[in-house]
Amino acid sequence: MIDRIIDLLGRSVAWLAFVMVIITIFVMVLRYGLDISAIMLQELVIYMHGLVFMLGLAYTLKHDGHVRVDLFYSRMRDRRRAIVNLTGHVVFLIPLSVTILVFSLPYARNSWLILEASPEVAGIPAVFLLKTLVPLAAILLILEALVLSITAVQSLIKRG
Repeated sequence: MIDRIIDLLGRSVAWLAFVMVIITIFVMVLRYGLDISAIMLQELVIYMHGLVFMLGLAYTLKHDGHVRVDLFYSRMRDRRRAIVNLTGHVVFLIPLSVTILVFSLPYARNSWLILEASPEVAGIPAVFLLKTLVPLAAILLILEALVLSITAVQSLIKRG
């Protein structure tokens, strides 16, 4: 179920990249062609950018799309890859994600308490939603790392 949710989120936010391009072109036409400012649209692109990256982290992890130095990993057998993945998730990714979660919760909470809005007069009055993406991304990374860790353990038991 976790994989399905992360897959759905990842595929959904991927479409925002296309929407961001369209809105950016529209903003440029307004700005340079008609000399009209569109602060809300510019901020909307920033919000979508945040959604793509923060909600796409777990999706990228799930599909092994993260950057890694593949000098040794590509030559490893499946058992050793499972050990490397399990170690990476348990020793590095999960503790880092928990740290991000712990430190970002007060950050998001404080933003929600004041319903933080854009400093721009014509901006989007929902900065608190954008800041909520940080702990949400950490939770999704933790969940996906747990799923991948369980998969690695199952692979090791099956082959072991």
